[in-house]
Amino acid sequence: MGSKEAPCRAHAIFCFLLLFCAGTKCLASEFEVTQEASLSVDASPNLARKIPDTLFGMFFEEINHAGAGGIWAELVSNRGFEAGGPHTPSNIDPWSIIGDDSSVFVATDRMSCFSRNTVALRMEVLCENCPDGGVGIYNPGFWGMNIEDGKTYNLVMHVKSPETTELTVSLTSSDGLQILASAAIRVSGTSNWIKLDQSLVAKGTDRTSRLQITANKKGVVWLDQVSLMPSDTYKGHGFRTELISMLMDLKPRFLRFPGGCFVEGSWLRNAFRWRDSIGPWEERPGHYGDVWNYWTDDGLGYYEFLQLSEDLGAAPVWVFNNGISHHDEVDTTAIAPFVKDILDSLEFARGSVESTWGSVRAAMGHPEPFPVKHVAIGNEDCGKKNYHGNYLKFYNAIREAYPDIQMISNCDGSSTPLDHPADLYDFHVYTDSKALFSMRNTFDKTSRSGPKAFVSEYAVTGKDAGRGSLLASLAEAAFLTGLEKNSDIVQMASYAPLFVNDNDQTWNPDAIVFNSWQQYGTPSYWMQKLFSESSGAMIHPITVSSNYSGSLAASAITWHDNDNSFLRVKIVNFGPDAVSLTILTTGIEGSVNTLGCTATVLTSGSVMDENSFINPNKVVPVTVQLRNAAEEMQVTLSPHSFTAFDLALAQSKLVAEM
Repeated sequence: MGSKEAPCRAHAIFCFLLLFCAGTKCLASEFEVTQEASLSVDASPNLARKIPDTLFGMFFEEINHAGAGGIWAELVSNRGFEAGGPHTPSNIDPWSIIGDDSSVFVATDRMSCFSRNTVALRMEVLCENCPDGGVGIYNPGFWGMNIEDGKTYNLVMHVKSPETTELTVSLTSSDGLQILASAAIRVSGTSNWIKLDQSLVAKGTDRTSRLQITANKKGVVWLDQVSLMPSDTYKGHGFRTELISMLMDLKPRFLRFPGGCFVEGSWLRNAFRWRDSIGPWEERPGHYGDVWNYWTDDGLGYYEFLQLSEDLGAAPVWVFNNGISHHDEVDTTAIAPFVKDILDSLEFARGSVESTWGSVRAAMGHPEPFPVKHVAIGNEDCGKKNYHGNYLKFYNAIREAYPDIQMISNCDGSSTPLDHPADLYDFHVYTDSKALFSMRNTFDKTSRSGPKAFVSEYAVTGKDAGRGSLLASLAEAAFLTGLEKNSDIVQMASYAPLFVNDNDQTWNPDAIVFNSWQQYGTPSYWMQKLFSESSGAMIHPITVSSNYSGSLAASAITWHDNDNSFLRVKIVNFGPDAVSLTILTTGIEGSVNTLGCTATVLTSGSVMDENSFINPNKVVPVTVQLRNAAEEMQVTLSPHSFTAFDLALAQSKLVAEM
C-alpha cells in the first residue's frame, strides 16, 4: 500500500470526464451517464505474471503492394523487363514509349547478361532528326514517382550499344513537360554490357513523376535492370523511411514474413522462393504473385526481411512454403528437396561465414548471423491432403539441425489437442466487430499444457470495418485484452494486413494506408500503440463489476520506461452508453505520482469514423494529464471508446524484478 507521504491520498476520489463529440471534448452536462461499473486491480507482486517478451509484433505480407511500391523504396516498376514473362517479344508495362513507330522501335529480347533473368529491352532509334527532347521510353513507377525538391535519387542501369551513343536520363512530370532533374550519359560502343550509375538531384517537387531514358541519335541500345532509389532510405537499407518510422512507433517484438498466401502461391510455380530473392538485386529473376495478382522484382527478398527485422529490433519469424499451394501439393514421398531447401535457408540466416550459405549472406554485407528462432511450416494449410506428412518431414529435419528453433503448426490447438508435435500453433481470425469482441475470452478454457498459441492474423472485417473504422479498433482492443490475460498460453499476436497502397486496395481494412508520398494510421494502428508496452510487462488480475459488463473489456499491466514505472489500466467501452467507472487499485508497493499520470482515449463522434489522407487524425488517441490520480478514482468513459490510464509509480520491488 502507499505511504502516508504519497503525493496522492490513497482513497481520493478523482472525477475525470473522457467524452468526445465529433473529435472535440464535451462537458459532463452534455452527455448523460447511464451506466455504472467498478474495476478492481490487484497489483500485488505475488499475483503478477510476466507477459511474454514476444507477445505483440507484426505480420508483413506482400499484399496491396505493401512491399513493391510500398516499404521497399525502389521507384521503378518492372525494372528488369521480366514482368511480361520469359518469351519475347513481351509486354513491357508499365514502361511506355516516347515517340512513334517511325522514330523509335522498342522490343524485348533475350540478350541480357544476367543468367537468371534473361530478358532485356532493345531500343532502336530510327529518326535522323529526332524531335526535341529525343525519343525513348519512360517508367511511371508505382502510380507515379514521388520526387522531392533538393533530394538525391540514385539511378543504376545496365546498357549495351555497338556504337558510342549518348542517352539522357530525366525525372519529369507525368506528362514529360516539366524536367525536375536531367543528366547526359555517354555510352561507349562495345559488345559488352556496362553498368552505369548516375545521381540526380531534383529541382522541384512532383508527386506523380516519371523516369525518362531518351536518345537523339540514330542507333541501337540495350537496357536492363534499371533502378532508381532515393538516397535517404532507412539506415541505407532500401526501406521507405516514413513507413518504417510508423512501424518503429509500435515497438514490435517480432516480424512474421513474407506471408500469408504470398508464401503459398495459387500454384507452386508462383510461390515465393527465397533463393531467387537473395544475392545482387540485378540477378534476381522476380516472380508473379498469383494470389494477389502482381509482379514483384523481389528486391525486397529474404535477406531484406531479415535485415528489416534487425532494424526494427524484432525477432524474425520465417514463414516458408511446405510444398503446398492453393491448388497443388507435393506428395510427402517427394518432399525431401523442399526440406533441404529450407535447411539451406536457415543456414543462410544462421550459418557461419565459412558455411556454404552463410558465406552468401556475408557477401551481401552481413557476416553476423541473423537470430532466426521461429519458423512457421506453411500458411493456413492444415487439413490439406499432404500437410501432416510434409509437416513432420520439415519438423524432424529442423529439430535435428536446429534444436533451438521454435516451430509453428498451421493447425489450431486452442480447443482440441494437436495430433503432431509443435512448439506453437497458428490461430487466425477475421470476423465482424461483435463476433471479435465476444472472442475476448477465447483462450480462457484452452489447455495450459502443450504448444503455445500464435495469433498471427487477427482483424475485424466486413461492413462494420470499412477501410478501418473506430468500431473495428474497439473490438480488436477488447480481443487483445483477452490475449494479455491469457498470455500464459498465448505467446505471440499480430494484426493483418499491415499495409495497403491506396492504389491497390485488394484487402481492407489495413493498419497503415499510404500512397507515393503520404501515409496515415487507421484506428486499428493507433489501437495497437496502446498495447506497445505490454510485451514483457507484468499483468495483474482484475475484476469488473457492472450490469453493463457485457460491453466492457479491460486489463491491467505494470510496465517500465527507463527510470519510471507505470500501472496501465486499459478498458474498452464497446457499448452505446457512457459509463461512470470507479477504479480501485490495491497491492501497489510504492505510491502514485500524479505528476506523471495520464489518460489516453481513442474515440470519435461515430463508430464508423475513419482516417483519410484529407483528415489523417480524425480518429487518434488523445492524451491528457491525470493531475489528481489515485489508487481509487472515478472516471467517466464515453460510449464506444478505448481508454488507457497510466498511473506513475514510485520505484518498487515489482518493477525492480522486471
